Amino acid sequence: MLHGGSALIGSALVVAVLVTALAAVLGCFAVLTPTLGRLVERSADVAILLPPVLGMMLIALAWPGGGRLAVMAAATVLGVPYAVRVIAGAAAPLAASGFVEAATASGERLWHLALREILPNLRATVLALFGLRFVAAVYVISMAGFLQLGPQPPAADWALMIRENAPGALLNPWAVVAPSLAIGLLAVSVNLAADALVPSARRTSAVGR
Repeated sequence: MLHGGSALIGSALVVAVLVTALAAVLGCFAVLTPTLGRLVERSADVAILLPPVLGMMLIALAWPGGGRLAVMAAATVLGVPYAVRVIAGAAAPLAASGFVEAATASGERLWHLALREILPNLRATVLALFGLRFVAAVYVISMAGFLQLGPQPPAADWALMIRENAPGALLNPWAVVAPSLAIGLLAVSVNLAADALVPSARRTSAVGR
């Protein structure tokens, strides 16, 4: 049971880190570059119109060899547009603030404005986004495992445990309930932990400014 969660936790952690990091960088550059900002908005609109299951199936099935890496790639590609819009929305007021205008007037480069002036003031948003993207990655990877788009039997995986033990749920319900509870508790606990870190990050950011 515990071994079945190690791969899921590791995969979701990698996806959450990649999505959050890409979104943090792209979102900060998007508010400073109108062309990139419009491209981000259009990409997010397309991602919203595409059903997550369909998008995951298209990417996972097109990936050479499929497997867990294909599911992780699909979760990353589908998660970045939403996350970029969240970061860009939080960074927009900062891009118009006085300290960014002063840095622009002093001749600072674009990368300095994005990564040194705006991004450090988004620590609370980035932490909250990481928690949300981890939960989303857990659900996406679990759904892919249940649909057998990722790891295949007899691999140890919570989603596969639910799928394979479902026919015998009346004889041994805990074979289905235990991995289901594990997925739910993992998602809820990580989200609560991320929320608990947000206030301290806000205080630190306020003191820094």
